[in-house]
Amino acid sequence: MENQLALELLDFIKESPTAYHGAHTVKNLLDKEGFKEIKESEKWNLVKGGKYYVMKNESAIISFEIGQGELEEDGFRLIGAHTDSPTFKIKPAAEIKVENTYVKLNTEVYGGPILSTWFDRPLSLAGRVALKGKSPLKPEIRLVNIDRPLLIIPNMAIHMNRSVNEGYAYNKQKDTLPLLGFVNEKFEKDGYLLTLLSEELGVEKKSILDFDLFLYEYEKGCLFGLDNEFISAGRLDDLWMVFTGIKALINSEANKATKVMVAVDNEEIGSLTAQGANSALLKTLLERIALALGKDKEGFFRALSNSVMISADLAHAVHPNQVEKHDPTNKPVLGGGPVIKMAASGSYSTDSYASAIFQAVCKEGGVSCQKFVNRSDVRGGTTIGPMSAADLCIPVVDMGAPLLGMHSARELAAVKDNYLTIQAFTKFYNI
Repeated sequence: MENQLALELLDFIKESPTAYHGAHTVKNLLDKEGFKEIKESEKWNLVKGGKYYVMKNESAIISFEIGQGELEEDGFRLIGAHTDSPTFKIKPAAEIKVENTYVKLNTEVYGGPILSTWFDRPLSLAGRVALKGKSPLKPEIRLVNIDRPLLIIPNMAIHMNRSVNEGYAYNKQKDTLPLLGFVNEKFEKDGYLLTLLSEELGVEKKSILDFDLFLYEYEKGCLFGLDNEFISAGRLDDLWMVFTGIKALINSEANKATKVMVAVDNEEIGSLTAQGANSALLKTLLERIALALGKDKEGFFRALSNSVMISADLAHAVHPNQVEKHDPTNKPVLGGGPVIKMAASGSYSTDSYASAIFQAVCKEGGVSCQKFVNRSDVRGGTTIGPMSAADLCIPVVDMGAPLLGMHSARELAAVKDNYLTIQAFTKFYNI
């Protein structure tokens, strides 16, 4: 069972090279389970026991099952994660010719990738393309995935960079531009990218107005280790938590509470977008659920007062070669179960009340859990947790499954933690 779930996770990630594809992979899973898509522009007619989802910007998706109880009394049970991962975004007018021989692409760093891990790997391109629509105000959007090895960021030979193993400061404008191919007359006239996209989508070049394209590591993730106990894959942060949350929502039983799985975009760049957590998106959709169920504003706020959220965004496991980088008394390990994340700075939303909720959920589900706190002399990251807690004014526990190599092109996790996290999330929805 544990290995089968891990293989499902690897398939999910392979089908989700960008946030856009991740949201649509979730959509496909929900469609198979009888969830109904509803649009922001439509009037919502929701019923108890109904299963629905809403997409935003093609890259965020919020799915929910209406509880059998009364919303103002039984509240929302939320799990939140994000669909985006650190990578490189293709700039406009991206093609650069070198020595009239090579063609490379101009890129901009998205989020905080570990740059060195992206070198000398087969890469490809995916994202979305905006085409001319029936109205200037309504471009047609098409997803695209060049599903083959297409690019590479070549390293400089050590003979020409003798100090590379002593620490090298990569220049994001100069060193990380991927090689696309040789100068080619077939592509020269109308542009390499436009020709590639038009052929891939089967559209005329003149119909392409713009695009959002990102690099991704092409090779599929794998299981490895003495007993296949480890997972190696890109984009585990945070597609892994999207996967576990969706599995839990689908597998959970109907109960009084309204269960919500939130998969927003742009966490890696601060979430301040229409489809990010630092927007009115989630609160607006929750209020619309209340209104569609015949509740008034007072009923909505009462529902929030009886709600709780899990912010799921992975956690740092103790590194086998760098144990000293961790807090002396809080050292989560791979295979030890989901990790509660805490910070006196408020960069994680967990307090003792929210922590107690998650610990009790894990205990009821027979799931071991761990705790993470940064070393006091190390500045950590943050998540969608604090902004969600501040906006909704509800308890939000920040947690994540333990991970090594966070933000590497290839991250490392444990098969057991995938299983345990799904168990914990399913129990949370079932209570």
